This record gives sequence, structure tokens and C-alpha cells, in this order.
Amino acid sequence: MTITRQVAERSTCLRARVGAVIVRDRSILATGYNGAPAGLPHCLDVGCLIYESRTPDGEIEQNCYRTIHAEINAITQAARNGSAIRDADIYVTHTPCIHCMKVLINTGIRRIYYEKPYKLHTIAELLSYARVTLTQVVPESRDAAE
Repeated sequence: MTITRQVAERSTCLRARVGAVIVRDRSILATGYNGAPAGLPHCLDVGCLIYESRTPDGEIEQNCYRTIHAEINAITQAARNGSAIRDADIYVTHTPCIHCMKVLINTGIRRIYYEKPYKLHTIAELLSYARVTLTQVVPESRDAAE
């Protein structure tokens, strides 16, 4: 998770810094952070393009048209570099959103490790059908390490 948090520091999103690292056999296959597509203006430079939508439960969500999520950026980096990610694991600073979860399921990722919970209730049903496990990784306290 330390590397995932470092990747998140590259985020160009004003709302949250999210990082993702795809791993197989203790080797990093790809990394991603949330931000605008390569070569396009970043939220840090020109602001967010926020839109609101309503979930089936009636909850109002705000999202940014400009930003690609960290998980999707990691998947595209793997594809661009020819790295197969089926049966790999992904470490993410936050629980994947429902859209990223659907894509991760389709890629064949087998385990998702996350540090901070984010709207877990929105992905619960997907997880009940999917062959992917979701595990929270609790950071070690600095006092325990000393």
C-alpha cells in the first residue's frame, strides 16, 4: 500500500488523490492515478467539470467529466505496455467505485486490496456474484513500527 499511496501523490484531481497498483507474483505490472487523459488539461490547472447524477436509490452523486479513475488508468497502462493482468491483484487507496469495479471484474483481476472505504454499499451486490475478493488493508500505526 505504501507504493499505492506514493502513486496517488501524482494525482491531478482536486477532490481526491487515488492511486492503483496492479501486481502479480510480487511484481508491479502497472500503476495509475486519477487525472485527465494524457495531453489534456488537468483539474489542477483548469478546474473540475463537475456533473451531478442520481443513483437508483435516489442518492445524488457528483463526478468530474475530466478525470479518469486510477484503476482505469492502471488498466490502460497495462494494455498500452502489453501486460496481461488476468489473475493479477490490484492495490487501491480507496474502494473502487461501481464503474471501476465492473471493469476490474471484466479484466479478470482476482483480488482487490484497498485502504479507505468508499461507498461500499454501491458495490455489495456486484461482489456477491463476482469471482473477485475485496480486502481492506489497515495501515500500520507509526507507534507500532517504532
